[in-house]
Amino acid sequence: MTTLEQVEKLCAMANISYEEAKAALDAANGDLLDAVIHLEKLGKVHAPTGGGYFSSEKTVNASEVSYEENNNWEKHDHNSYRENSFKSFFKKSWKFCLKMIRKGNNNSFEVLKGEEIKATFPITALALLLIFAFWVTVPLIIIGLFFGLRYRFIGPDFGSNTINDAMNSAADAAQDLKKSINI
Repeated sequence: MTTLEQVEKLCAMANISYEEAKAALDAANGDLLDAVIHLEKLGKVHAPTGGGYFSSEKTVNASEVSYEENNNWEKHDHNSYRENSFKSFFKKSWKFCLKMIRKGNNNSFEVLKGEEIKATFPITALALLLIFAFWVTVPLIIIGLFFGLRYRFIGPDFGSNTINDAMNSAADAAQDLKKSINI
């Protein structure tokens, strides 16, 4: 037997008239789930996105769903879900790139000869050189080590000297190799 409460609940969930809700519930012998499935088969209600798999998202009672949410629910399909996830991925990637560029511009790469600073440029410029002119940049850095140049990173994001210690170790190794060849 179909009750008014069931009809109202189905109306709120599916955004249909009382008459359609009562007819669907009668066809399903008062079973709310079967009534929703019946309405989906008739094309009066669209199946939810996600293919019907279990989701850990918060579930909402039918009485909490507003009229606008019901209309939006009907308008969504799988393509819009994919587009939204692609847009979300693209926005996150774009924000990440902007954050890295900002950090690269706030920190610098210095070239030193003894204690004198010969050149300073943003890490963003070094990254671009390494990406687009790797075959020129890396050999120049290595050759510079043999001519007594030292390199270091400075800026607010380089609190520990781990990377600069590694750069100094490489410079010391190049100087030791140079001395051992000259003997």
